[in-house]
Amino acid sequence: MKKMFAVLLALCLMVSMTAIASADVFRVGVKQDVYGFGYLDEMTGEYTGMEIDLANLLADALGYDEVEFTTVTAATRGQMLDNDELDAVIATFTIKPERKESWDFSSPYYVDAVTVLVENASGIVDLAGLKDKVVGVSTGSTSAKALATAMADAGVIDAFDADAFAIATFNAGVSFKEFDDYPAISLALDAGDVDAFCVDKSILANYKTADRDFIDASFSPQDYGVATKKGSELSGKVEALIVQWLEDGTIDGLVETWGL
Repeated sequence: MKKMFAVLLALCLMVSMTAIASADVFRVGVKQDVYGFGYLDEMTGEYTGMEIDLANLLADALGYDEVEFTTVTAATRGQMLDNDELDAVIATFTIKPERKESWDFSSPYYVDAVTVLVENASGIVDLAGLKDKVVGVSTGSTSAKALATAMADAGVIDAFDADAFAIATFNAGVSFKEFDDYPAISLALDAGDVDAFCVDKSILANYKTADRDFIDASFSPQDYGVATKKGSELSGKVEALIVQWLEDGTIDGLVETWGL
């Protein structure tokens, strides 16, 4: 019995130590395919970018011993926060009123805008050129709704009920096709499976080539924030640090370093 008790006690201590160790790791969801923000070098296994640097700064300031990066997409990042697989998401995550109902967001550390990338050979140069075209977007993103709204505001398509907007069924003058990640949309554009690629301009810049260009329009400003679990103690600490670094120029320095 004494031996059994000793074994059980040792197991309990091991579990306790593991729990403590895991608490010292800042688990952050990041992008792997957006150079300048979150990019994974498959040869070295290293992530680089402004958002990677920001995650490391947060980890140091919050007292974590190390940072564990996990690749997320627009479709997986929120779910992974909800499931406690991540402590924070720093992955070009746009702050939206409806998203703030599910997760906490810091003050914006970067402001971008949505635009559209097309093949030069398509002849599409503006919103009007997208009439009756198929546009590739990322699953779970807000880009499709932003584009449809911009086209309606410009009089290219009829006004629609934004509250009832659904990517899969919308076909009132433009339609959309969803993909799991940005490289897949780029390949679809190459293959002619879609006529255009719509997302934040900073992301699209990674897929611009001599044969591709942005249309002459940008819309729907995108405020990127650090997302944390709703009501978590971490949320307030992250917000205080982001506000401090916005005020003292730290974040401006990161933006300048990465040429954003």
